[in-house]
Amino acid sequence: MYNQILEDKIFLILYAVVMAIAAIASIYLYYRRGNAFAPDIVPPERLRRWTAAFLAVNALGHVWYMPAILVYSGEAAMLSSFVGGLLDCMLVIPLSLVVMLCMLQDRRRPLWPIAVMVAPIVVGVVVCIVTRSDALLPWLRGYYLLAALGFTIYMVRAVREYRRWLRDNFADLEHKEVWQSLLVVAAIQLMFGFYVGGYGSMAYEYIVQVSDIVLIGLLLWRVETLQTLQTLPQPLPKMEGSDYTLEAGNQSCDSLPFNDIERLLQQYCVAPELYLQHDLTVTQLAQALGTNRFYLSQYFAYEGTTYNAYINNLRIQHFAKLYRDSIADQRPFSAKQLASESGYRSYSTFSLAFKKRTGMSVTVWMQNPGDWKISKE
Repeated sequence: MYNQILEDKIFLILYAVVMAIAAIASIYLYYRRGNAFAPDIVPPERLRRWTAAFLAVNALGHVWYMPAILVYSGEAAMLSSFVGGLLDCMLVIPLSLVVMLCMLQDRRRPLWPIAVMVAPIVVGVVVCIVTRSDALLPWLRGYYLLAALGFTIYMVRAVREYRRWLRDNFADLEHKEVWQSLLVVAAIQLMFGFYVGGYGSMAYEYIVQVSDIVLIGLLLWRVETLQTLQTLPQPLPKMEGSDYTLEAGNQSCDSLPFNDIERLLQQYCVAPELYLQHDLTVTQLAQALGTNRFYLSQYFAYEGTTYNAYINNLRIQHFAKLYRDSIADQRPFSAKQLASESGYRSYSTFSLAFKKRTGMSVTVWMQNPGDWKISKE
């Protein structure tokens, strides 16, 4: 096969182009401080650095397979391929798993299980190099596919937990879309599954390189469009009519009953319209109430809702009030303008939230703006 690669000039050019794209993308992520793709978004620094490292070893991977291509026959080519595979197992695969974990910002997950999972493959490839035999390769491929399946199941569960965490902690879910992270997970797993199960034809080699370009672009897009998240207390804006001081602010969460939480929400969130603040977090709201985010989240769970649903319900009710007032006063307006005044940065985000919680689109409701039953979900 390697002699076919040497004779295929188009593939060699493609191979070099992919290597250059990976290297440039790595340098961009590591050294550029701003965001060229979405200037208003601040990506997670940890994800940015690990993705840069993954793209760097992706570029280097094209280098450490060159000896096998140049030799292209005999035992030396086989050993060179084994060395390339060993470096893939030690660097490329673990870093790809780390990148997937770093997309989830609810907590820092331990990375040592990745080393444990990859260790049998590394040992197996070392044995192949020492014995100069590929007898273990079917077993290694089988183990890899099982490990990949196990990791994928873990990631699906972790992403579901992450989705719940977002809804429990953030009023605005824009630039936090979970499905995009799942798309990256699927792309990486499919590519490595094809990498392990491929047959080594030229068509296979072309598909691997084209898939690599798609993966690089997907990673850049995911890193640059994912907003870094903070759950630490942040200063609340000064709003007229509320100083956000609470006489019972020193009470522990255990001594503050749920009916007090409802009263405090009315006093410090609903009355001063705190819910109109963009990117309001449950930590900030708990700070305003004089309690902590864990207890406040327990209150929402007790009520059968989530923090995100609670804030969105208030915003949608505010939108309805603004709409009716504008009609009554015969003031010019647009639905996009009213959505912005109701606390939404994005009209598409508002539209989805509105339909989910009222069962109808904004356009349909505006034709007959009656009351509705807002869902708690």
